[in-house]
Amino acid sequence: MIVELFTWLSQALTQSPEIAIGAAFVWGVLSVILSPCHIACIPLIVGFIDGQGNITTGRAFILSLLFGSGILITIGVIGLITGLAGRMIGDIGGYGNYFVAIVFFAVGLNLLGVLSLPFMEGGANPDYKRKGLLAAFVLGLIFGIALGPCTFAYMATMLGVVFNMASTQIVFALSLLLAYGIGHCAVLVFAGTFTEVVQHYLHWTEKSKGADILKKICGALVILGGVYLIAMNFI
Repeated sequence: MIVELFTWLSQALTQSPEIAIGAAFVWGVLSVILSPCHIACIPLIVGFIDGQGNITTGRAFILSLLFGSGILITIGVIGLITGLAGRMIGDIGGYGNYFVAIVFFAVGLNLLGVLSLPFMEGGANPDYKRKGLLAAFVLGLIFGIALGPCTFAYMATMLGVVFNMASTQIVFALSLLLAYGIGHCAVLVFAGTFTEVVQHYLHWTEKSKGADILKKICGALVILGGVYLIAMNFI
C-alpha cells in the first residue's frame, strides 16, 4: 500500500503543476509520519510546547513554525555540504547521530523532571519570550542534523525530478521543494499548535496532572528516539 502510494506520488510529480505541487506537499507530510527518524520530532515539539506553560495558540504556532524551519534549514545546509563534498546527500556519518542522541537524552530527561534545562522551561520573566523562540529554533537546527539521511532517502525521487527540470523550469522546480517543505513543517506545526489547544480546552497549566503526564510520556518517547539514533549506527 505504502509502496503504491509513493509510486503514485512519483508519477504525479511529472504531471500538471497543480497536481505536482500537491503531490510534493503530500510527500512532505508523509516524510514525517512514516519515518521513524522524523516521528521522534513530534513528541519533542509537543513536550517543548507543553513545557512553556500557559501560552496562546498564536505563540504555540510560532514556536512550532520556528522548530520546523530550523529543521529545514539544517537539512538544506547539510544536503548542500555533503553534495559538494561528493558524499551521499545528507550523510553526516555516525558522529552526527551520537551528537543529536545526546541532545535527545538531555531534553527527554528534562521532560521527565530529572535534568534542569532553563531554556526548555517556561516562566513569567518577559525575557523568556525571546529565549523560548530562540530555543525552539535551535532545537530544530540540532534535530535537523539527525534527519539528513532519512530526509534525503524519502526525497531521492523528488530531487531527481527537480534536478531534471531545474535547467528549464527553475521556478516550478523551486515550487516543488517549497511545497515539500511546507508539508514537512505542517505536521510539526499542527502537533505543536494542537497541544496548546488541548491544554486550553482542558484548562491545563504547567502544574496540572494531565500536563505532567503528557510531558513524561513525551520525555520517554524522546529518549527512545535518541536510542533509535544510536542503534542506526549498528544497523
